[in-house]
Amino acid sequence: MDAPVFSAKLSLYLDLIRWNRPAGWLLLLWPTLSALWLAAGGFPGWHLLAVFTLGTILMRSAGCCVNDVADREFDKHVKRTAQRPVTSGRISTREALLVGAVLALAAFGLVLTTNTATIAWSFAALAVALVYPYAKRYVSMPQAVLGVAFSFGIPMAFAAVQGAVPLLAWALLVGNLFWVLAYDTEYAMVDRDDDLKIGMKTSAITLGRLDVAAIVVFYLLFLGIWAVGLAPYALGAIFYVAIAAALAQAVWHFKLIRTRTREGCFKAFRINHWLGATVFAGIAGSYLLRSLLTN
Repeated sequence: MDAPVFSAKLSLYLDLIRWNRPAGWLLLLWPTLSALWLAAGGFPGWHLLAVFTLGTILMRSAGCCVNDVADREFDKHVKRTAQRPVTSGRISTREALLVGAVLALAAFGLVLTTNTATIAWSFAALAVALVYPYAKRYVSMPQAVLGVAFSFGIPMAFAAVQGAVPLLAWALLVGNLFWVLAYDTEYAMVDRDDDLKIGMKTSAITLGRLDVAAIVVFYLLFLGIWAVGLAPYALGAIFYVAIAAALAQAVWHFKLIRTRTREGCFKAFRINHWLGATVFAGIAGSYLLRSLLTN
């Protein structure tokens, strides 16, 4: 394969995995890192940090491959997705699935460097991730399925550090699920008109005129569950300042989506990773301060 052909093919692969849109994997990364810090009581070590950061990027990229294959017929009728590599025919379905399989195997290779509990939970995470692209055909709110898939880094992080998954991890997973419902409903609002025409099921369609109110409630449930669940950890003022800052961002999101414009809803989705980063900063900052004060 000569250089120009290789460069063109590589560009297509990078487009397939949304390499130029890191917001997607950042949405998965922040709650996963938060769980790592909580499970370890502070910095979890470079090995686990590398495993979960790289693993998150790889699995999100593999998920894009599977999602684009599953949705290729629907995506042709949606303005925003019509030119995706698989949908436009520039990459075959077989090729996309092969790329996804290689990425997933690379992620599994990272998991193999952890422990038995994490390896076991990785199969459940993979199963949910594979189910999601097809849930949009049968489930009225498939974003809930995505919420489980996007939150599975939390129990896996606890398993990697502690060798078991405590009740707190499941509470945080439920809370995070509501965050996914919030931002992915914003995302679904962008394509609502197209999705109605092609018969796709989304939370934006199911919720109808209650969509904006529901999103606000989802944000409040996410932040409320995490704040209450982590209260016994006595994380201190830094954590609660971060929660307040995240709430302020949720108010900003309400202002962006209340008129239901495509531009406002898409912007709200794209900047959501900052909300997750804020919560993580509150958790990591709390442990860092505690470490500095005790040393």
